[in-house]
Amino acid sequence: MSTHDDDIETIAKLIKASKIALVTTQSAAGALHSRPMGVQEAEFDGDLWFFTPHPSEKTDEIAAHPLANASFESGKGYLSISGTASVVKDQAKIDELWSKSVEAWFPEGRDDPSVALLKIEADSAEYWSIDDPKPLQLLKIARAAVGGGEPDLGENRTVDL
Repeated sequence: MSTHDDDIETIAKLIKASKIALVTTQSAAGALHSRPMGVQEAEFDGDLWFFTPHPSEKTDEIAAHPLANASFESGKGYLSISGTASVVKDQAKIDELWSKSVEAWFPEGRDDPSVALLKIEADSAEYWSIDDPKPLQLLKIARAAVGGGEPDLGENRTVDL
């Protein structure tokens, strides 16, 4: 049986293993838009941080419909985090999270007036944590296909945050 602290540790491990999320927002017309974004902190404390230009279509969508989702995939499993998004223009936080890789998206640097942060305050998460190496996963799938039943590929949990 997993504890809440164990779940948070697993969530952080899955974020750190992938570093890229598909962030989904909703347009004014109700359409869902997903885009890849690099997460800026892997020490998960309930908030996810991403750099984003502001204003943009994405930040307009967040202003109209703040519910958002960030989905992650890595060799260690899958993770979906749902929460409330906001656009943050906090120079101290921008400075704290700034890295050389962010400069590729903002060539004018961290003082560019369009630099902002997308913050997702997590409400819930669902993960599927996989500890086995890929060859063992494939073997378990093959055994289940031949012998019937579901392969045991890891732990699937839903967590309120």
